[in-house]
Amino acid sequence: MKYNFTSGAELLEKCNELKMPIHQICLEREAELAGLSTEEVREKMRVSLNIMKAAIEKAIEEDIKSMGGLIGGEAKKLTKYRGSSRTVCGELMNKAMAAAMGTMEVNASMGLIVAAPTAGSCGILPGAVVTIGKEYGFNDEEMIDALFTASAIGVIITRNATVSGAEGGCQAETGAAAAMASAGVVEMMGGSPEQAIHAASHCLQNVMGLVCDPIAGLVEAPCQGRNAIGVANALISAELCLAGILNIIPFDETVAAMYKVGKELPMELRETALGGVAATCTGCSLTTKIFG
Repeated sequence: MKYNFTSGAELLEKCNELKMPIHQICLEREAELAGLSTEEVREKMRVSLNIMKAAIEKAIEEDIKSMGGLIGGEAKKLTKYRGSSRTVCGELMNKAMAAAMGTMEVNASMGLIVAAPTAGSCGILPGAVVTIGKEYGFNDEEMIDALFTASAIGVIITRNATVSGAEGGCQAETGAAAAMASAGVVEMMGGSPEQAIHAASHCLQNVMGLVCDPIAGLVEAPCQGRNAIGVANALISAELCLAGILNIIPFDETVAAMYKVGKELPMELRETALGGVAATCTGCSLTTKIFG
């Protein structure tokens, strides 16, 4: 396959060889694999973008309560706070956090989301890409390009490591989602393929070792807050690389390290709800309250 890649190094090599950005390489690869035209593949991604946008709007406009009752209304609270107070993180970060947390609310209330790459990390990619898109006036086509860039990073992580919290902890879920989002944002903002891949490396290293400890076994808390952290991680990492601050550890080595760390985590800290905050007195009380 002309456009296939299995690592960050191979992806960069393809970009340099074919004089294409990451999103174009990923688009062509998907078209080759699926036997579709690039226009058909883009249309499929457009569906995903529209789902992401709708989830963000739903959380900000409607009153949502999760199935477990642990989260709901946080996106509206952030939005209200932004309009009435001086924010600590600034308006852009507040909007991104609200989008990420809101998408998690929709997910936890059985609404429609895009698992990007998982349901437990579904707020990070839309939180970053849609917020930056709106903030700087990027159109849907440019946001779709960013989603393809993100997808390329996701392909590499899933092939060489994992995006599963049950296998690699929350570092694998929200870390991978942040890595994907950051790369997409870098290319949206005019960064190079090299900068995009370095941003992904920053993201994974920033949450290396993060455990997966969902209270009551539900993808609600602390998952929602970690999506807010994840979107901040993505934007911070993008900013670093756009400023020329690249990572000293290559992306492929970072992915391998993340996978090794994930496998070394005890099973109690990998989505079993037997460790971390899930095993606290309050965490156990909430579990009893929800399930009896």
